Amino acid sequence: MTTSCRLGQTTLEVGPIAYGLWRFVGNDVAAARTRIEAALDAGMNLIDVAAVYGLDWGGSAFGESETLLGKVFADAPDLRKRTVLATKFGIIPGVPYDSGATAVIRSCEESLTRLQTETIDLFQVHRPDVLTHPGELAEALTKLRTQGKIREVGISNYSARQALLLQQFLNFPLATLQPEFSALNVEAAFDGVLDFAISRQMTPLAWSPLAGGKLADGVAPSEPAASRVAVKLDELAKLYGTSRVAIALAFVLRHPSHPIPIVGTQSPTRIAAANGALRVNLSRTDWYSLVVAAQGKPLP
Repeated sequence: MTTSCRLGQTTLEVGPIAYGLWRFVGNDVAAARTRIEAALDAGMNLIDVAAVYGLDWGGSAFGESETLLGKVFADAPDLRKRTVLATKFGIIPGVPYDSGATAVIRSCEESLTRLQTETIDLFQVHRPDVLTHPGELAEALTKLRTQGKIREVGISNYSARQALLLQQFLNFPLATLQPEFSALNVEAAFDGVLDFAISRQMTPLAWSPLAGGKLADGVAPSEPAASRVAVKLDELAKLYGTSRVAIALAFVLRHPSHPIPIVGTQSPTRIAAANGALRVNLSRTDWYSLVVAAQGKPLP
């Protein structure tokens, strides 16, 4: 398994697993720094956050996760130098989506302030705003890129058709796309999203690769599909001599579009343990057996 890769057609080099900050909240900078250091030491130099993170998972304010990460960078500037920093924009409580030019520019500037940095390495549209013309969005993103406030652009939760439409208005290639993809949620492998990534040399960033914790070690899911997948993961973990989490992440890594799973555990020990997935190469039979478990029916 490769130990590093480029994001799309860019020069940004990242590890095969990323660290996500949707649960990264609070005011304990020392504890937050410990988690960021653990991720970077484990090779997870792509750190993925979003402007809206912080309203869930115990947070109390819009932008709380970015603010906490900014405090970590201020406390330890060398950590920013080791990080490929990704954030997302476009979800605004009460709106709910706005990718208009004014909102995009404002969101970028506010994220830069919260993150206490001069440049965002990967600026991602969090969810499609179908009321914004893609030409307007592209113009705003191009302006930010020209100004050096962002380096590259990605998209999240876009269909293949939506991704193609936005790309037609940009004079530089989109670097990444971020679908939900896991051994429980396999749709991205079949609905054209990961196929589109291959066709455009984009890097998929798989969010919720453990299905929001439903596939984590020691969890007994109550949902039928999640229970079927967990049973199969445990079976394969025993076969491969590893953990359920390692098999679940290996499922994501096995796809030929080379997705990068984004893990969000708050435990430094579990952050390091995620690399066990890099030592697993699932056979075709085992990979497809997980698809069958997720879908609850035989393959065609």
